[in-house]
Amino acid sequence: MLSQYFKSYAPLVFLVLIGTQLFSQKKQYRDFYITDYGAIADKRTDNAIAIQKAIDACAQAGGGRVIVPTGLEFMSGPFNLKSNIVFEVNGRVLASPDEHVYKKSAFRDNKGEGTIWIGGENLSNVTICGTGALDGNGISFMGAELEDSYVLKPFNIIDPRPHLLTIVGGQNIRIRDLAIRNSAYWTVHLVGCNDVAIDNITLLNSVKVRNSDGIDLDHSKNVRISNCYIESGDDCICLKNRREYEEFGACENITVSNCTMMSRSCAIKIGSENMDRISHVVVNNCIIKNSNRGIGIQNRDEGTVTDVVFSNIIVDSHLFSDVWWGKAEPIYVTAYRRANGNNKDANWRFPKGKTEGSVGKVSNIYFSNIKGISENGIYVGAESADKISGVVFDQVDLLINKTTAIPGGVYDRRPAKVNGLLAAGTSGFYLDTASNITIRNSSVTWGNSLPVYYKHVLEGHGVKNLKTINLDGQAAFPAKLQAIIKD
Repeated sequence: MLSQYFKSYAPLVFLVLIGTQLFSQKKQYRDFYITDYGAIADKRTDNAIAIQKAIDACAQAGGGRVIVPTGLEFMSGPFNLKSNIVFEVNGRVLASPDEHVYKKSAFRDNKGEGTIWIGGENLSNVTICGTGALDGNGISFMGAELEDSYVLKPFNIIDPRPHLLTIVGGQNIRIRDLAIRNSAYWTVHLVGCNDVAIDNITLLNSVKVRNSDGIDLDHSKNVRISNCYIESGDDCICLKNRREYEEFGACENITVSNCTMMSRSCAIKIGSENMDRISHVVVNNCIIKNSNRGIGIQNRDEGTVTDVVFSNIIVDSHLFSDVWWGKAEPIYVTAYRRANGNNKDANWRFPKGKTEGSVGKVSNIYFSNIKGISENGIYVGAESADKISGVVFDQVDLLINKTTAIPGGVYDRRPAKVNGLLAAGTSGFYLDTASNITIRNSSVTWGNSLPVYYKHVLEGHGVKNLKTINLDGQAAFPAKLQAIIKD
């Protein structure tokens, strides 16, 4: 009888024991409210010390949640994250507008390209999330507002504009379900990080703020970006290998999926800073709207770009003022040596001790099922044919139509040692020095607004082994021009 009793109730007893254990474990996962460490939500107090105390206490306790309370706004200067914490932002954290509190360079000894607001080095097991927002207070660091941008304030050695979040040497980093906005410089900069997931964030920067990149993956590996909405003046998502952090090696194994982006520069860009290798990248199921450039590979240094797939993407691109680089190219793939004398280079872009660099190869790039509406065409160009090879355009359909009053007929190759702005007719595909290019099952159509510089379906110069298979379309003015011209 007793044995039957235990047989009948043993599963229930087991579940109760497991539940008790889980509850006990949950109780050990401590919460650290920043208000318990002196944070004051009066919009005047710099709460950096209080926030740092909460983070430090959490880390010293072995981990837990550092919580910004719901419904409250806390101004803060710079602070640093620590390992094994969840930084849960349910209220609002606003960057202090006091330029003097930002002292740490975002690029080590290169002090001319911004500082760090929220930082962290050699971190592991960090999550940033919450129902609130991180606000970089970007306009506070700008000069006068212009029609298309803000004036950048002059500085001597240190550019005080803070990057919103910079993590160097991170492992198992999660950024999710959060609003991030108004950065004065780059927004999320991940350097040498491994195993990163960024999911369901809304990142909104002013489209008038120059250098306001959305997400920059710098020498980082095994990164997944998904389900995000990004607006930025500069590139929305950018992959690169900066020279200041060269010890971290290649940028590789990156996926971007189900994102919507808008940029005054380039929505998805690889480069221009690339002194190592960028490879094994997949970008899929994305929408690019009302942007300058859509998809760009801009190799300007000795590093290489290889094995990249772009698929199932809608691109809507238009011309913007000359403040912004780009000339409405829906896709551009380029490999040119970097120009000398860029005002922000100070030779940091070149190998140590050199004032001129070289450019690495771009190879095995695949575009599939891309639908573009643009004022300009696709541009592929390099300083020699061997620098770009193995590019495939499959089911790439373009509608080219003039939609702004800004003059076109130009492709933008900056920052290149060759002529940065190439004046040329607008064609669906303009190929300028490359090798092994395939265009198949693709089309070019023209809208109702056709300036005289609209030209061909395809124009090719110096391309070795160019294959076109089922490329459909006619010239913008078919009575005067051929659909395809090449030499």
